[in-house]
Amino acid sequence: MKHNRRPLVIGMLSAALGVAGSLLASNLLPERQELQQPLPHNLASSDRQLKTSMGALFGSNYVPGNRVETLVNGIQIFPSMLRAIREARQTISFETYIYWRGDIASEFAEALSIKARQGLSVKVLLDWVGSVPMDEALIQRMQDSGVEVVRFRPITWYTVDRVNNRTHRKLLIVDGRVGFSGGVGIADEWNGDARSPDEWRDNHYRVEGPATAELQAAFAEHWIEATGELLLGDRFFPEIPHAGDHAAQVVISSTHQRNVMHLMLMTALASAKKNIRIATPYFVPDELIRRQLLEARIRGVDVQIIVPGPQTDARIVRKASRHLWGELLQAGVKISEYQPTFFHCKLVVVDDVWTSIGSTNIDDRALRLNDEANINLFDPRFASTQIALFEKDAATSKPYTFSQWENRSANEKFSDWLSSLARSQI
Repeated sequence: MKHNRRPLVIGMLSAALGVAGSLLASNLLPERQELQQPLPHNLASSDRQLKTSMGALFGSNYVPGNRVETLVNGIQIFPSMLRAIREARQTISFETYIYWRGDIASEFAEALSIKARQGLSVKVLLDWVGSVPMDEALIQRMQDSGVEVVRFRPITWYTVDRVNNRTHRKLLIVDGRVGFSGGVGIADEWNGDARSPDEWRDNHYRVEGPATAELQAAFAEHWIEATGELLLGDRFFPEIPHAGDHAAQVVISSTHQRNVMHLMLMTALASAKKNIRIATPYFVPDELIRRQLLEARIRGVDVQIIVPGPQTDARIVRKASRHLWGELLQAGVKISEYQPTFFHCKLVVVDDVWTSIGSTNIDDRALRLNDEANINLFDPRFASTQIALFEKDAATSKPYTFSQWENRSANEKFSDWLSSLARSQI
């Protein structure tokens, strides 16, 4: 007797579609928010308790004894990173979202390969999505030389639930003593000095001192997930003497603490008394961040934001961002669009005293989906150096007015709105 297999097949297909739908929803639906409303202005930026609270809540405490050097554009960033690699004596830990192709990508691959051939431990962790455009010959060259090259969270059956959670961290740690972090990717687009649309504008930071161990720990967290190897010992975590007078806090977001960057940003914005300066390539703030900025304006805080202008690598982000500007512009928030080239700097300065630098953008992808790494400093002298860079960038940016926003064409308004529907993913 022949059994009718059709109901069984339909049942299996339905179950498979249900699983696929659940996985799709888990990756595409917005992440849950801990906060339900803006934070009150209880602790001002000048209050010593703010530093203590932020140190306790959002990662490491403020570690004293560091020297944090600002590197401006590829013309300074890449030589400093390559020099550190070439001077390495024991270990190199390198994690990045973007590693593409071109002259600078090849130069990094060769420098890392040379150190591996010399017998150093050279570990390279590349985000699987961000490194898709990478020249595979570069990976082969490094691996042939003994570099451990690993792709972070490749798409497999056991990682499909986290396919939307990428590492966006940019970390280079040499001998456990010198660290780099910021916004730069390994690609020719960042090379040069932002003199033309072919040379992107960005900042990166070189760190010496005890805070470097926190950067190494951030790398080690992802390395053990990707490989099962736990980094231990003084090759990776040596005793580090004080190298300067910067107290630095390293803040990381990861799979089990996604909203830490969002909470940190909201806390900083709520503390502002005088001014807030934000530089970001992707400004798609959620409702809570917009309300926090509006409440700062009610307190009389001057808010300045620099975003990319016509030169951008993601037009949908620019349009989705612009859809949200109306109430901010009407409240007196100053938004300017950088003109010379693509603007990729990531910087927040509050009241000329608190600064946050690193990989985090002001959008849902950075604040709730990606794994990020930032460095915070309560330091007026360091803040002044970042403000000088901010003001220089503002001078080559074009202010965008509320009148311009209101008078967009019907087509622009519609496409801006349509783009904004994807804001939980961009």
